[in-house]
Amino acid sequence: MSNSDTDLDRRQPVDAWCDDHDLYVRLRDGRQIATPLWWYPALAAAGPAQRANMQLMYTGIHWPDLDEDLSIAGMLAGWRAADAVPPAEAAE
Repeated sequence: MSNSDTDLDRRQPVDAWCDDHDLYVRLRDGRQIATPLWWYPALAAAGPAQRANMQLMYTGIHWPDLDEDLSIAGMLAGWRAADAVPPAEAAE
């Protein structure tokens, strides 16, 4: 097994959930990461039931109701959607 395979195994999501403000993901290696929902406009605009309907994949998460996919690598790198607007700026 290569080092990259081992890294992917460690970053595999084992649980995920959203509240009204953030997306949380627990990884196989025990880390828990969180990113703000406003980074992902499709998730931010979705209702709680749509956000809760997610499928954990080996390298990320898929929301079938929204046709939205996020990679764990992208979350860890701090990537956000190009059209993401912080809530303070959106209110202006």
